[in-house]
Amino acid sequence: MEALSSSSPYALARPSARPALVLLILCSSVFMAALDMFIVNIALDDIGRDVGQASLSDLSWVLNGYTIFYGALLVPAGRLVDRYGRKAGFLVGLGLFTLASLGCALSNNLTWLVVFRCLQAAGAAVLTPASMGLVLTAMPPEQRARSIRIWASSSSLAGAAGPAIGGLLIDSSWRWIFVINLPIGVAAAIAAFRFLPNPRPESSSRLPDLLGGAILIVATGALALGLVKAPDWGWTSIPTLLSCAVVAVGSVAFLVRSARHPSPVLDLSLLRHRVFAWSNVSAFLLSVAFGAELLSVILFLEQRWHWSALETGLAIAPGPCMVPIFAAVSSRLSKRFRPGSIAALGTLMLAAGPLLLLSSANASSTFAVSVLPGWLVIGVGMGLALPTIFASATVELPRDQTSTGSAVVNMARQMGFVIGTSAFVVILGSGAAPLDPDHTFRNVWWFSAATGLVATLAALGINRPTPTTPSASSSAS
Repeated sequence: MEALSSSSPYALARPSARPALVLLILCSSVFMAALDMFIVNIALDDIGRDVGQASLSDLSWVLNGYTIFYGALLVPAGRLVDRYGRKAGFLVGLGLFTLASLGCALSNNLTWLVVFRCLQAAGAAVLTPASMGLVLTAMPPEQRARSIRIWASSSSLAGAAGPAIGGLLIDSSWRWIFVINLPIGVAAAIAAFRFLPNPRPESSSRLPDLLGGAILIVATGALALGLVKAPDWGWTSIPTLLSCAVVAVGSVAFLVRSARHPSPVLDLSLLRHRVFAWSNVSAFLLSVAFGAELLSVILFLEQRWHWSALETGLAIAPGPCMVPIFAAVSSRLSKRFRPGSIAALGTLMLAAGPLLLLSSANASSTFAVSVLPGWLVIGVGMGLALPTIFASATVELPRDQTSTGSAVVNMARQMGFVIGTSAFVVILGSGAAPLDPDHTFRNVWWFSAATGLVATLAALGINRPTPTTPSASSSAS
């Protein structure tokens, strides 16, 4: 999605007469879409029991299917809503997400649940850039910066409230985590149709590379499939090797499409900007670590300690609550320290958290002593690192490419989450019950800590080189 600049097709859009109501509609919809990403992690164990699917490698597609589709479609969807209208895009995305939620709630087997989760993700991929664009065009100029912060905080609020809300809903049935979207989605759609402005682009943007998005979905899906099924198939089996071949061919095809298409999913020229490139690497690695950490802590509580979804949701909530708090702290720190240093501190804490879990968490330990400290450290690290990485990613980009750049970083984050979840499944084992659960959970935490350390090195690359002044050069010589 293009930034609202003088070159934007929406540059002359008039603000809404009811900006507060518009912001409420947009934020509630984004909150709903973000909430589903966090709730489903809590529900995974209950879903498996209800649909008769004990294999974690198969259940992981409830998470990975959503994340792959959302990440791959985010950039093309943003360009589509810029071309055909943000209000129309918002209503289409919201409608698709709501109907897919109904499909998820009615699914009686894992296959249909994954299909509807992918449709949910497609709706969210359209909804997210459309809502951000409407915030930019509907708000008065003096309120836009504040409105964007409120809009962005909706996702953080969903992360903080999601585990507790999910636990309460799942206590009745896991299907309620999808049913709850129906009244919210219908109410938001009616209000959006009535009150959202309908800015029209003054010029048509280019059609996005939908084929490139499809290739990215296939390549990432093949990578996740090969990882999670390799323990069952065998690492040198024909299905695993075929998955690797699809990944290789798909990756090359995606890069070729990105280089040749006039409106690609990934504009390769953006990677020439050093800060942007390292921000993407950092976001990817951070999400690999966090994806494994989040699912491992949830399943540790549910499978090793046999906690209910409600107990797990309430226990998990303090970690996400740290994210918005320390996001505000990172904003203050940015006035005194370089962004790469702040992001590196956050990713270092993301590595320290699982090390704390390693030192104390076992089947006979207590939550307050063995799990909570490490989980809080992980939450603090996410709060410091993630907003800093996103804020830094686009500082070197041309103004009309900042929104696309932000979407690309978000895509890298989603793909990292897919790899982190898949790595967790591989390490923990694809069967219903690993032979040595404590040992396998420790292996996951070692993996997360190592990935966090690599992310720390990448985060340091976000710091822009300090220019060498002529006086410094002459004194050095």
